[in-house]
Amino acid sequence: MPRRAPADLIPVTVLTGFLGSGKTTVLSHLLGQPAFVNTAVVINEFGEISLDHALVRKTSEDIVELQGGCLCCTARGDLLGALQDLFRRRKHGMVPPFERVVVETTGLADPAPILHTLMRDRLIVAVYRLDGVVTTVDCVNGANTLNTHPESVKQAAVADRLLLTKTDLATPHAVDSLRLRLGILNPSVPVSVVENGRVDPSVLFGVGLYDVGSKCADVGRWLRDQSLAAQVDASDHEHHYRDVNRHDDSIGAYCVTRDEPVSGAAFGFFLESLVAGKGADLLRVKGIVNVAERPETPAVIHGVQHLFHPVQWLESWPDDDRRTRIVFITRDIAKAQIEAFLDALHASEPPPLST
Repeated sequence: MPRRAPADLIPVTVLTGFLGSGKTTVLSHLLGQPAFVNTAVVINEFGEISLDHALVRKTSEDIVELQGGCLCCTARGDLLGALQDLFRRRKHGMVPPFERVVVETTGLADPAPILHTLMRDRLIVAVYRLDGVVTTVDCVNGANTLNTHPESVKQAAVADRLLLTKTDLATPHAVDSLRLRLGILNPSVPVSVVENGRVDPSVLFGVGLYDVGSKCADVGRWLRDQSLAAQVDASDHEHHYRDVNRHDDSIGAYCVTRDEPVSGAAFGFFLESLVAGKGADLLRVKGIVNVAERPETPAVIHGVQHLFHPVQWLESWPDDDRRTRIVFITRDIAKAQIEAFLDALHASEPPPLST
């Protein structure tokens, strides 16, 4: 199958969040919005959401049409198969020609395998592109959930957008403390307060790597390295807010920058070695790279654990800053370790990344 341009791929947004965090309420509200027309919704377990009020007709055992032209289907644990089937039906006119997909995960889902699915299968990446991860966090129970459920930590850590729910039921101190904790866990992510599920659809859509219409804005948004670095540095002075028993003590977010262009071959070796040695602990990697062989067209990288999107090349730099800037969200990988390995690229034999 010939590779499509990013603009021709169907964007997929992953909506995740722990049990009771309000993601289904958010999704139910969005179903009635005009901007949600021509959207397919994939739900891991159909029983988690009640859509009876919105059903128009059933097109198959697993697919229903919703008011406003939306679709809904159940993945039944097989997201890859559900997406392939949806595209096949779209291609043959068996369902309306949806323009985007929202995947709602189960509350206990580890998001990494889901992101893997969206980046792994050659038939999937030929027609779909991961647009972003949106995570709901319950302000009443969120702190305790982060303490006791590592899945919730990963859901927050990999997010491109965080939605704070139940703020009206939580004390201001609880909301502020949760914001601080999330800021340490995922420093550069935009945070929105959601009341009764009401959220602007623009918070969900067009937040990811390959939205060509706003690519430069997106690159700039998630590469706010100065802000990221400042918040990470500031977190070193906030230990009195932190509990050493938290699962998120092992998860860190940081931005690595390099002033000088890097050799394409050397950087390729760096990524291959990093993935081989530490792939399971690379929760998210996304960045813009100044490759010495192509200084006018920066490379954009985006990966999750062992899997990376094919490198994309911007037509030009989004601004005058031509440094290499890579945001890492990792588990038990120190920033100094990454930087030391990058520095060693200038040596004739870069050392292997320690395990």
